[in-house]
Amino acid sequence: MARCDRRILHRGLVAGALTAIAGSSDVVERGFVTYSNEAKSELLGVPAETIAAHGAVSAETAAAMAEGAVARAPVDLAVSVTGVAGPGGGSAEKPVGLVIIGLARRGGPCRTERHIFAGDRSAVRRAALCIRALGLLEAEARELIERSS
Repeated sequence: MARCDRRILHRGLVAGALTAIAGSSDVVERGFVTYSNEAKSELLGVPAETIAAHGAVSAETAAAMAEGAVARAPVDLAVSVTGVAGPGGGSAEKPVGLVIIGLARRGGPCRTERHIFAGDRSAVRRAALCIRALGLLEAEARELIERSS
């Protein structure tokens, strides 16, 4: 599982939600919390040029983070989350509430989703986690299981 915070978007919420499930140690290998751009590059191999060209909160960076986690860990799936939870830090192009989720599958394509969630900081964080990140991960895991059956 890959994770990223921008403006402290999730700071471990994805890993926390997954490991709160009994038996999760059978399927959760590790997590990466990469707040700084340097950490994204060092731990996940996100090219500095990608961050410079598109920003930390971008589909390109979210995809590179998820792909980097799959490349650096013995996992089949990785999810990354980056965004602006607020209350500050937003712009016209990247407003508060913007969340970009990346999902990478070993040997498969990476995809990203862009969402803008309403509400305060807590509401944005919960929506990104509960509504999208875990849902995408679950759907992709089910597909992998069905294919291997």
